[in-house]
Amino acid sequence: MSLKLSKKIIVWGKIVVLVVLVAYIAHVIRNQNFNWGVVQQQVRTVRQPGKWAIALLLLTPVNWGFEALKWQILLQRLDRVTFWSAYQGVLAGVSLGFALPAQLGDTAGRVLSLRTNRASAVGASLVSGGMQFYVALVFGAFAWMHHLASLPDRNTSAGRLLLAVLLILSALGIVFGMIRRPLIGWLERKVRNRTFATYWTIAGQYTNQEIGWALMAATLRYVIFSTQFYLALRLLGIDLPLDIAASGIGLVFLVKTMTPAFNLLSDLGVREAASLWVFAPFAIPAPVLLMATLTLWLTNVLMPVLVGLIWVWKLKWTAE
Repeated sequence: MSLKLSKKIIVWGKIVVLVVLVAYIAHVIRNQNFNWGVVQQQVRTVRQPGKWAIALLLLTPVNWGFEALKWQILLQRLDRVTFWSAYQGVLAGVSLGFALPAQLGDTAGRVLSLRTNRASAVGASLVSGGMQFYVALVFGAFAWMHHLASLPDRNTSAGRLLLAVLLILSALGIVFGMIRRPLIGWLERKVRNRTFATYWTIAGQYTNQEIGWALMAATLRYVIFSTQFYLALRLLGIDLPLDIAASGIGLVFLVKTMTPAFNLLSDLGVREAASLWVFAPFAIPAPVLLMATLTLWLTNVLMPVLVGLIWVWKLKWTAE
């Protein structure tokens, strides 16, 4: 009877998760207000918009494919999962991460997709997220440097101080990579609660080659979703010089990455606000820019979330 009750709880828990996620998706879309007249007028100026839209859509599975590849590389220390299994775990994490704060949902989706070594997989998920954070930080630092050089009005003492901080943090990332093993060993000796130590010891077990391959996958993923942002801008008729667009996109992703998600809006509101500030000097109509960010969100977040709902349903809530 106890087993039957636990199964019923799991089934109803899955149903609740699915209903909440679908309801929230409808809520977000319904609350987006745009001046469609300005947007439609802008879109009419675009020559062959279909090519930008098709390229944007085709890169979506590639984007999450590189994330799955990175996850697969980091899991090799724990379990020899296939690329497709890693892909399913990533999509399940995207769906859960859509509604849960910070990295909680993403980590839960990935870990629950595994049958064994779930405690260590939490550490692997944190390493994966940390790598993507670091890549965004490094690219964001150079993007901010270019932004200051392009816009003298923003090249203030505060702006230069921020640049210095970003460059120092980028350098500290290299230092951490060099001393990660002795540092983790020291933490293991100092921390009394061995339960929590299980989550981070995996970070010290990776070889430099494994870290290098995972970082390469993270970098390629960054390039892909930055390209998607550029395609979304072109689809809405926003044709900026490539270097200006690249630095602006790098700054938007830097803000999005460094801003914790405290609410259920995922990164949608953060991306919109950052885009409006970053591209403000270039006189882009706000409705058009907001539509570009929403288009990117629809293709790069909402679509994977909907697909990931399939794998949320198939998650195993208990380990073997």
